[in-house]
Amino acid sequence: MYSGIAMGFGGENPYDWTAKIEAMKKLSNVFIAETRTRTGSAWRTVCRVGQDDPRRLIHSLKVGLSLTLVSLLYLMEPLFQGIGQSAIWAVMTVVVVLEFTAGATLCKGLNRGIGTLLAGSLAFLIEYIAQESGRVFHAIFIGTAIFAIGMAATYIRFFPYIKKNYDYGVVIFLLTFNLITISSFRVHNVHKIAHDRLYTIAIGCGICLLMSLLIFPNWSGQDLHNSTVSKLEGLAISIEGCVNEYFSSSEAAANTGEDRAMSEDPIYKGYKAVLDSKSSDETLALHASWEPCHSRHCYKFPWKQYVKLGDVLRHFGYTLVALHGCLHTQIQTPTSVRALFKDPCIRVAGEVSKALVELANSIREHRQCSPVILSDHLHEALQDLDAALRSQPRLFLGRNTNATTNVLALAAAASSQKPSKDSGVSLSSVKTDSSALLEWKKSKRVEAAERKVLRPTLSKISITSLEFSEALPFAAFASLLVEAVARLDLVIEEVEELGRVANFREFSEGDDQVSVVCQKPEKGSGAVPMENHLPCHVADC
Repeated sequence: MYSGIAMGFGGENPYDWTAKIEAMKKLSNVFIAETRTRTGSAWRTVCRVGQDDPRRLIHSLKVGLSLTLVSLLYLMEPLFQGIGQSAIWAVMTVVVVLEFTAGATLCKGLNRGIGTLLAGSLAFLIEYIAQESGRVFHAIFIGTAIFAIGMAATYIRFFPYIKKNYDYGVVIFLLTFNLITISSFRVHNVHKIAHDRLYTIAIGCGICLLMSLLIFPNWSGQDLHNSTVSKLEGLAISIEGCVNEYFSSSEAAANTGEDRAMSEDPIYKGYKAVLDSKSSDETLALHASWEPCHSRHCYKFPWKQYVKLGDVLRHFGYTLVALHGCLHTQIQTPTSVRALFKDPCIRVAGEVSKALVELANSIREHRQCSPVILSDHLHEALQDLDAALRSQPRLFLGRNTNATTNVLALAAAASSQKPSKDSGVSLSSVKTDSSALLEWKKSKRVEAAERKVLRPTLSKISITSLEFSEALPFAAFASLLVEAVARLDLVIEEVEELGRVANFREFSEGDDQVSVVCQKPEKGSGAVPMENHLPCHVADC
């Protein structure tokens, strides 16, 4: 009976309703699982952001506290009666001005304050000149002043120095000047409005400076300092890991390196942070130039020298990019040939890595670098590499004089096949109907495909036919390794100059126990994984 009623209601089978209910349950389960997954992912992201830099959470609390303080201008009746609707400008100032670092807050706060003060003074001057005239002349004078000031201020923004340091202040100047000047034509108490606006902006800037400078301050100069140290350490890990991976005798490790995503490669991460640091370095340096002396030595932060050092490190990183590219070239030097030069190359890379770590430690500890930073071990390793290269002349000087002739003959034979194909195309090109056009396009595609197949074949045959080709990839690798040593001298010069400008303390004998990148290879493996590059002390190695 019930089934008949169900079928009669809507004319559908009850089994269809059961299937729909089951489908809805499945969809709801999928939705719940997807919601849990996304919620968990969002929570992990929130935790990771805070763990990467705990200062972010502190800055968020400072912003919340600042907004609460300026909101009291609205919430407390006596303050609201004294300031009125202009209190909203204090809230807007806190939202716009309060930045993560003290330098950025000072830059924006002073730009906003100076721009507002200059704009208000100029607007009052124009109002004073025009108030004695008639209403028509008053309107013409205000329009002319707005045009002239707007054009001049906008043109000044294109000056490199103004754009770099005071662009935000010029924008605030334009905004405030136009608001006050235009309002003065219709509103009679514009002076009171301007005064209240200036006071509220000053209150907002004062709260921002108080939070940035006195309550857990984050200094742009210190961030630039720490960034330079981390870049030196990243380059040290990259160059040593790159050389170790190049001379790894394990084919499985090589295949793993090829299959691994570039973004997950520790070697790539080491120099990528250096190559991508130009914009952040310049921004941090600009904000550091606004910061007061906050160190115990009370000296001006040498932000220009940090920028120069960053440029030199990027040029060093370009060499590492080319060196890392040797690991992924199509034609590789055989392992047996690499083994002949393995020890001196690894020693050179190790000494360069130690020098970079010593430079990083000297900057971190605000001291001069060691006078023996380029030890005799690096010079000996370079001499051993040179001797190893000279001891294998047959790998770099070929004896087969007919190799080039054979390659040229092969290329000539390949090119001799073109006339027959071109003749077919020229015959079909005489036709004018659509079939002839399609046939001509098809022949062109076939010819292009054959050229694509022929070119890599010819290039590979021509390269492998040369007797010394198996040593050419290693010659490029060794040349780049020596170039890295040459660029290391430039890095050392910039670090020494930074120590002199920043008044770093002199190097003492107790500073010999510096941290270096120590190699702890896995058992049963000839390679040194990047994960096993751990910091240690020289005395412990």
